[in-house]
Amino acid sequence: MNSPNPALVTQRAAQRLPRLALLLFCAAYVIPGMFGRDPWKNADITAYGYMVNVAEGRSSWLAPAVGGVPADAALLPYWLGAVFVKVLGPWLGSPLAARLPFALLLVLVLVLTWYSTYHLARTDAAQPLPFAFGGEANPVDYARAIADGALLALIATLGLLLLGHETTPELAQLASVSLYLYALSATPFRGWPPKAAVLVALPALAASGAPAVGTALGIVGMILCHYSGHAPARRFVPWVATSTLLGAMVAWLLGAWGWRLNADVSASQVVGTLKLLAWFTWPAWPLASWTLWRWRRQLLNRHIAVPLGCALVSLVACVAMGGSDRALMLALPPLAVLASFALPTLQRSTAAAIDWFSVFFFSICALTIWVVYVAMQTGVPAQPAANVARRVVGFTSSFSLVALVFAVLGTLGWMWLVKWRTGRNRHPLWKSLVLPASGVALCWLLLMTLWLPLLDYARSYRPLIDRIAQHVPRNACISAQALPRGQVVALEHMGGYEVDAVGDAEASRCEFRLQLESRRRPKPPIAGWTLVARERRPSDSDEVTAIYRRKPPLERSTSR
Repeated sequence: MNSPNPALVTQRAAQRLPRLALLLFCAAYVIPGMFGRDPWKNADITAYGYMVNVAEGRSSWLAPAVGGVPADAALLPYWLGAVFVKVLGPWLGSPLAARLPFALLLVLVLVLTWYSTYHLARTDAAQPLPFAFGGEANPVDYARAIADGALLALIATLGLLLLGHETTPELAQLASVSLYLYALSATPFRGWPPKAAVLVALPALAASGAPAVGTALGIVGMILCHYSGHAPARRFVPWVATSTLLGAMVAWLLGAWGWRLNADVSASQVVGTLKLLAWFTWPAWPLASWTLWRWRRQLLNRHIAVPLGCALVSLVACVAMGGSDRALMLALPPLAVLASFALPTLQRSTAAAIDWFSVFFFSICALTIWVVYVAMQTGVPAQPAANVARRVVGFTSSFSLVALVFAVLGTLGWMWLVKWRTGRNRHPLWKSLVLPASGVALCWLLLMTLWLPLLDYARSYRPLIDRIAQHVPRNACISAQALPRGQVVALEHMGGYEVDAVGDAEASRCEFRLQLESRRRPKPPIAGWTLVARERRPSDSDEVTAIYRRKPPLERSTSR
């Protein structure tokens, strides 16, 4: 009969990833994108607007608003960003100051994922089988190697790449879920840290706009702890229950209870959700699936049950919300933990397939980024330069020696890693995830150095605001009732306009009025208003912003 434990690991395979290399991985993943750019459309700049308005006293701390439009109930992330803007904004600038705490939250997610995996791998059921004549992995070394693999798996996931670098409440939710995962994982081994962590995690999740997810996680956590074979885990149930109750109270006090369920389910929506699951959680989901198969006789043990329970809550929330990628993001840390336990059971052919796919895929991506960059700088090759000019109208390329140096260093590091991995380094457990993680970090680094001016021009509202400023004087009052909140923020903080986004345009005292239209199907003129111009963002092919000016009273009465 086969053993229920599929892990056979030698001491040589349990070597940990060098700490300097691990730190460089994290730095290459977290730091790019923090500097030298505007807040981007849509969620990024919307959250930024609430934070800056609170910090500058334009709206209340208990009721953040932009253009009169109130925020949702995710007050904690807005307060966090507002504090940093208020303290560091005068020196760093408001966009960077608001971005800084969320970069620290991303670092916290990475750290908590590592420690969660480490503690789960220390449990007896997760340890590899002993060899008849010795030589099996040391328990601590094995746990460190598995934790290194989980961290690499999280960095490699495609879904975290963009959403993890935004200034949005969802990143605070992700940190809260990671803290809760750590609390459940560490409770058999640690004293007060898991208790403090769980008391903070679920209330913070509720204050960040996800009280229903927090309640579901609390219920799952109580069930897991109650049926655990570890006595400290069973004694942890009251702490989880208290945290769940505190989270519900926080949500009630902030008015955060709300349901965003999608009752209309269609075949296309199901297909879209499946596609989202496939690419968003890659490569964690195939490895996590392999873990569930190989460890299927130990599904009730903590190292499988804890991350599986947390992941299922987020997956159900994603499906219930009609395929929300931001709900699915909360499943990434527990999926990375599950993926790491596949590493001791991977066959050599599977590991080789992962390596070669990563080499070809990320090398092609990096080469594409470099070719387009050279085309933008020199005009050669001509076709990529023409494509950029056609798709991002008005963009003028600029050169940065610092960005080029970091891009070259990152590319050389990737080449060295490919050489190292394709050599004879077959022993470390985490070896199969080095190239996927480093490939993601490389492409992100290249995008945020070589392509940053292009991406910032395409995704920022600043070019549109500059075009609007040609027709609307600065400090003018604009009625923008139908505009998205991100554009309202841009009008306020990039244009310096006074924006009324809630009042009726006819009753408003504003002289100018903006509304979104389709370039292919423009709306008819508005009675009592003169169409001044139609402007669009350089990267929007169809969406335009129509600019109207109120007619003088005499002209209005004559036209009637």
